[in-house]
Amino acid sequence: MATTSFLLPSPPHPATLRRLATPLVGPIHRSSSFLRRLPLPTPSLRKSRPCPTVVCAVASSSPLHALIFDCDGVILESEHLHRQAYNDAFAHFNVRCPPFSSGPLYWDVEFYDELQNQVGGGKPKMRWYFGKNGWPISSVFETPPSTDSDREKLVDVLQDWKTERYKEIIKSGTVEPRPGVLRLMDEAKGAGIKLAVCSAATKSSVILCLENLIGLDRFKGLDCFLAGDDVKEKKPDPSIYITAAKKLGVESKNCLVVEDSVIGLQAATGAGMSCIVTYTSSTANQDFGDAIAKYPDLSGVRLEDLKILLQNTLVAS
Repeated sequence: MATTSFLLPSPPHPATLRRLATPLVGPIHRSSSFLRRLPLPTPSLRKSRPCPTVVCAVASSSPLHALIFDCDGVILESEHLHRQAYNDAFAHFNVRCPPFSSGPLYWDVEFYDELQNQVGGGKPKMRWYFGKNGWPISSVFETPPSTDSDREKLVDVLQDWKTERYKEIIKSGTVEPRPGVLRLMDEAKGAGIKLAVCSAATKSSVILCLENLIGLDRFKGLDCFLAGDDVKEKKPDPSIYITAAKKLGVESKNCLVVEDSVIGLQAATGAGMSCIVTYTSSTANQDFGDAIAKYPDLSGVRLEDLKILLQNTLVAS
């Protein structure tokens, strides 16, 4: 019977084993003698190669950690809606200022554009106007209120009614967010950038606007939401943005604010934040020299544009 030893390979020669253990460097050749002549890479060459992972990490870093939106004028072009609600309130309570006026107080477009760009917040607007033009007669007080408490009561009654009227307008379904706002919010959220809304308006009216215009999911996904009720001083005081930075846990220099008026711009820069402006028809002629950029709307603005803007601003400063 034939043996099967001829089927088993012979053990490799020790010299062959040594050749197999030699690292293969460079292109593969059939000649084993050529492989033996190839030099091994020196440690200095291996150390001189840059690490692509580290380079990518540095290139992808961004100073933009939080994007903060104003509401009125930024998320929605709302000033004409507020003006309508104020005039409806003046008519409802028969507010006459000065008292000898033949009809209810009426703020026209030209005057309201000037007023809303000088005084932030609804109650401060009325206090300023009545303080300058005389306190009115109305169905709330038949004679002009003379005490601080009565004056505050009048302002509160008018503001509360005006707010409810404004809500009715928003709920009508005829109001749309300004171009580019929702996309930019979604881009920021998707990139892990914190998102906030800071408005000088009353909290109830801002909540209503956000729920109806950006949707419940985006509203609940905000990392911070502040309204005029949450701070003692209104814009242009920087309190609301300083408070937002603390709540977000972000340094002011890493925040970028989106505003529509010089009052909001002053509040943002006063808090040490960079600000871009998306102006409206009523604010287009204001001096936005302290803004790092200004746009008619956000339709052509991308998140990467804002990252570059903030990066260049911080480098320049």
